[in-house]
Order: sequence, then structure tokens, then C-alpha cells
Amino acid sequence: MSNSRTDNVFNQEVKNHLKKIVNDNLFSNGYIFYGPEGIGKEKTAMYFVQEIFKKYKLNSNIKKMISDNNHPDFLYIEPTNLIKGQLINRSDAEITKKNNNETIRIDQIRNIKIFLSQKSIEAEKKIVLIVDAHLLNEAASNCLLKTLEEPSNGIFILLTSQLNLLLETITSRCQIIRFKSLPSKEMEIILQNNSEFSAIDMDKNLNLKDLINLAQGSPGKLNSDIQIWKELPCEIKDNIESPLNNNLEILKLSKLISESLEIHQQIFLINIMQRSWWRETKNIQIIQKLEKLKSLIKTYVQPRLSWEVTLLRIAIEDL
Repeated sequence: MSNSRTDNVFNQEVKNHLKKIVNDNLFSNGYIFYGPEGIGKEKTAMYFVQEIFKKYKLNSNIKKMISDNNHPDFLYIEPTNLIKGQLINRSDAEITKKNNNETIRIDQIRNIKIFLSQKSIEAEKKIVLIVDAHLLNEAASNCLLKTLEEPSNGIFILLTSQLNLLLETITSRCQIIRFKSLPSKEMEIILQNNSEFSAIDMDKNLNLKDLINLAQGSPGKLNSDIQIWKELPCEIKDNIESPLNNNLEILKLSKLISESLEIHQQIFLINIMQRSWWRETKNIQIIQKLEKLKSLIKTYVQPRLSWEVTLLRIAIEDL
């Protein structure tokens, strides 16, 4: 289970609703926690699981048991990656942003049936938490649907930022708990409370409003983007405030970006450039070219060449 979560229980309205469910003992068979990434879905789900188990048995170690995935009545399922012929859980390696092969496989869902068939040890309910449920492959989705349809002593909690990718037959069998994006004023407070705020506030190459807008109301994404900005080489930061018109500088920058940045860092960089270059030029064609570049980078189409062609075209056609 990942220890690098930036999630917090930001949605007090959701937390209060879950408290009422626990207090009234009115549990549904399934819940879908839906909202942007980094808004606190997993942290809130862990809180919910903990409160449910507390109803049946007080245990001072219950929080640690859940976070360590070591509670006998709790099953944590996360996407896996196929690397060199081996399936590796997302949390077992630093690969979540480097690998596009993440999925939840049918064998993981079949394990749920085995888990639910066993007698509860510390609680009347057994709980299954599925992280990023939109990454269920087709076979796993169909298997989960059958499991949801069968009477059981289990509670399912599915986390997703992309509700449209779940089978409608799955969503119809679950109670949807929506997590709202935070307003800009709250995001500004979170930004100012970040330990890196002083450093980035002094950075002449960064507009803090761009970070807030990019985060789209997600504290987790905001903190992640701050970390990405910190990791960018100064040679890159110094050359993205406005479009370049020197071919040699464009080639040097393209080489540096493609060789020193991971794909997710390049996508973040393009997002920042779009906002900065729009303020500078008000040229929609430049923004469109950068958007096309983003699509190419996401599909791993020769990043260096993609950067070179895009920036050279901007210099020739739009400046």
C-alpha cells in the first residue's frame, strides 16, 4: 500500500455523511468514491473502513493494521504493472508515473471471492477497497459485477476519478459518494501552507496562479505539481517563459527536456508553457500546437523529435 499519499480528508461534508452511515448502521453493499485525483478519496476511505471496524471491536492498533493491509477482514486491491514478466503492485515500486501498463486484473478480483468466503475474524463485515477502479480490465470488470450481485457479508469501496470508465451495471449497484474540487481560495491557503511555498514564491519563472489553476481543485495534484516544478532543471525553467525563436536554442532545449524529464514531467511542463505563452502572445495557434505536442508525448511518440518539430514550427509560423 502506498505511503506517498498526499490525500487528506478535505471533504468535511463527505466525512459527515459517512459518520452518519456508520452511526445508523445503514451500510450499502457497495460505494463508489468519485472525484478528482488527490482530493482525499483514499484517505477518507481508510477513515470509513476504520470507523466501521470500530463498531465491532475496539483495537488500538486498528489504524495501523488497515494502513499496513494487515487486518484479517480488510482486502486492499490496487493496479498492477507487468514488468519483465512479473506483476508488481503499484505501491511496491516507484513506477506509477513511468508506466502506462497499469491495470487491475481478473486474478485480483477472483481473490475477492476467496476472501469473502472466509469467516470474519474481528468484524461482522469484511471490506474490500479497490483503488483506481477505472483501471479494471474487461474480464476483471465482469468478474467484479458477478461478485457484487452475489449476497455476501462484504462491503465494497471503489475509488475512481473517471466514473465514465466503470461499467454502468457496476455503478448502478453502488452508492456514489462525490468528492468536490476545492475552490481557489482554499487552494491558495493550501499552497501557502506548503513547506516549499517560500522558495517557489520567489521563483521569477513561475506564476503561482498557474499552479492553482492546473490543480483544478485537487490539493494532492497541487502538492505533486510543486514537487515537479522543484525538480525541473534551471536551464529549462529559464527558457519557457515565452516562445523561442533561435533554432539552436530550440534544439538544445528539446534535447534537454527529452533526456532529463519523465513523461509526466513533460506533460506538466507543456501545461505551464501553454498558460505562460498565452499571456505572452494571445496566439491560439501556439496553444493548439502545444496541445498536439502533449498528445504525442502521452503516446510516447519520439519525445525529442516531437519537441523539436513543435517548437520549430511555432518559431517559424507563429512568431
